[in-house]
Amino acid sequence: MRISIDHVTHYRYERPVRYSTQYLRLVPQSSPRQRVLEWRLITPASPLQLRDGYGNTLHVLTIDVPVSEIVIQSSGVVETSSVIDEPNEEPRLSPLLFLRPTALTRADDAMIEFAEHYRRRSGMLSGLRDLASGVLAQLPFQPGVTAVQSTAAEAFEHANGVCQDHAHVFIGCCRYLGVPARYVSGYIYSAGHAESAVASHAWVEAWVVDRWRSFDITNDRPAGDHHIRLAIGADYLEASPVRGVRSGGGEEHLTATALVGSQ
Repeated sequence: MRISIDHVTHYRYERPVRYSTQYLRLVPQSSPRQRVLEWRLITPASPLQLRDGYGNTLHVLTIDVPVSEIVIQSSGVVETSSVIDEPNEEPRLSPLLFLRPTALTRADDAMIEFAEHYRRRSGMLSGLRDLASGVLAQLPFQPGVTAVQSTAAEAFEHANGVCQDHAHVFIGCCRYLGVPARYVSGYIYSAGHAESAVASHAWVEAWVVDRWRSFDITNDRPAGDHHIRLAIGADYLEASPVRGVRSGGGEEHLTATALVGSQ
């Protein structure tokens, strides 16, 4: 199917920002499962384009003049296939890299006790599907309970969360069980919401036997033709679509919308 995306990030500041650097992972890459037909990234200054250590397309946007607002727009059309997961291919990085814990995904005692229930079949795809379903049952989807900086352990304690929390808890459990797992940022098309959905999304890829398998914990299914992958990383911070630092500006007001529709 063909999916259109219009993602706008708008920062407003109470005082002018003297200097700002934004790291943007807002451009998807073509693969056997998704083909980028057209894409454009509009920023207030010309960014430096490169690839990060995970192979993601990365733009570094530096603004060194005073500004009171920053608007970043990323939009395009991607054609997706009905294939579940990418075909088996030589991994760019060793899957073992994704066993290392991070501050956002580290499992605490409660998560460890929970994960142990799934150890016996953790090396099997069906076992990890059960773990994903268990995470969703333990943390029903509920916006507003956690924040972007919340850790997996904090979300698990709250027993509610959003897609970022589901991904972090699942990753933390996988890594504790010895299964490499990585965070995926992207978009999801929801037919029931037409083109009005705020559709930024997060899911997980775990290494099962000899390939990466996808787990959309929030929707209790693998990533399919409704998913568009932007970036991968060890956690949200390493795969975040927009992340930056600034000097000055005072209080910040952020508005982000991602509208996704089918063509």
